[in-house]
Amino acid sequence: MGYIDLHLHTTASDGVKTPSEMVRYAKAKGLQAISITDHDTIEGLEEGLAEGERLGFEVIPGIEISAEHSPGSMHLLGYFIDIHHPTLNEKLKYLQRAREERNPKMVEKLNRLGVKITYEEVVKASGGGQVGRPHFAQVLIEKGYVRNFQEAFDRYLKKGASAYVDKLRLTPAEAIHLISEARGVPVLGHPNTLGLNGAKGLESLIGDLLKDGLKGIEVYYPEHSSTEVAQYKTLAERNGLIMTGGTDYHGIEKESLDVGVGRGDMKIPYSMVEALKAARN
Repeated sequence: MGYIDLHLHTTASDGVKTPSEMVRYAKAKGLQAISITDHDTIEGLEEGLAEGERLGFEVIPGIEISAEHSPGSMHLLGYFIDIHHPTLNEKLKYLQRAREERNPKMVEKLNRLGVKITYEEVVKASGGGQVGRPHFAQVLIEKGYVRNFQEAFDRYLKKGASAYVDKLRLTPAEAIHLISEARGVPVLGHPNTLGLNGAKGLESLIGDLLKDGLKGIEVYYPEHSSTEVAQYKTLAERNGLIMTGGTDYHGIEKESLDVGVGRGDMKIPYSMVEALKAARN
């Protein structure tokens, strides 16, 4: 069986490829299946699923939902969601309205810091899709305020930086329940971003999320060290969680990273899709 990538972003959120382009690109790379997991939106899934059907290529409907968490950040991935589920669509529209209110506030903060950009420039950088911080970074680079995406996030855009504005998030329990209600499989994304110190903190958090209905954990991820991968594998095995993996490919800020292979050494087996299908059923 071939390899897969279960964490990809398109122009529906903050990626550079349209859903159709992403499907064609992944197929050309020799992958067997992918999941499109845009941030807090399913707007690109109908297009991506239709292109996959046209090409005879497996596309798994997915999403990445931001959840309340401190000190780091928490993202819940949902796989095999019903994209027509009314509760899912209603809640996502609510989150998108909140995001639309947040972005102009970030422009205002940047302007007060002497960074002269407009919201129209950021919208243009998004290509008409959902505006996200990578689009702010793109404008900052183009106008010469920073040299690269890392500097843009470190100086202005990351949590705690000078132009950062927090966004409305669901609680972890709400995010898991929403994915489950939409007949999806909830998975904890890239746990290394949680900002937890030591294995005990993560073990405790996993215990809480299991009670809420968590089914999996993203073990394989380009930013996970070999030590972290081993830790997350152990956690998954101990708690009966599905192990998943993906590159978190956007095509914007991570130029050394590619679909399916990450930075060259990722090989996520199709058996992970089979495990997700079993959990869904």
